[in-house]
Amino acid sequence: MAIEALLWDMDGTLLDTTVVVPAAFVRTVRALGGRSIDEAEVVGAYWRGTPEVILEHLVGRRLASDETDVYYRELESAEPGLYPGVREVFDVLRSQGRVRAVFTGASTRAAAMLLKSAGLEADLVIGGDQVHRPKPAPDGILFAAGELGTDTTQLAYVGDSPLDIRAARAAGSHSAAAGWGHMYDGTEPADSVLAVPQQALDLLAMRALS
Repeated sequence: MAIEALLWDMDGTLLDTTVVVPAAFVRTVRALGGRSIDEAEVVGAYWRGTPEVILEHLVGRRLASDETDVYYRELESAEPGLYPGVREVFDVLRSQGRVRAVFTGASTRAAAMLLKSAGLEADLVIGGDQVHRPKPAPDGILFAAGELGTDTTQLAYVGDSPLDIRAARAAGSHSAAAGWGHMYDGTEPADSVLAVPQQALDLLAMRALS
């Protein structure tokens, strides 16, 4: 079977949030009376899941909903950049009548805010709060395949981090490493390594994994 659909990670793949998201976490932890942390510690906690889960880890206690709202208020002023070529690829997908689908470990709320700020429109956005287990579990990709009406073997997941690649592998999907992303690790084996976002379009002509 051929690859019929693309599914995209967000941070480090579509949007350059290298500075703005960790900075929002640092300011939030400070506002909530947490210990002093830096951006590297925030990035090191990304694997834990949604912003709410990461915040509780960084602050060191359970947080009420109004406390986690502090993070989203900080995020409102964030201005993430689009990686070169992303907008053009999304325009091509739209012209072809294909769904522009995103699965991110960030919450759906955070994803909507960041995508809107960057001016990138997606047709389907699945956040980490919509699945039971974070990456590298395959839950988000399985959910996306169901929403897209396609088999996971006909889906390519494009992401920069090893967790993205492992999640795609666990789902039986084509793993496409976003080589331009800030968490790309060349030692993590992937089915494809993309140098630029435009190369993701070439995957749609490929045969899926057997």
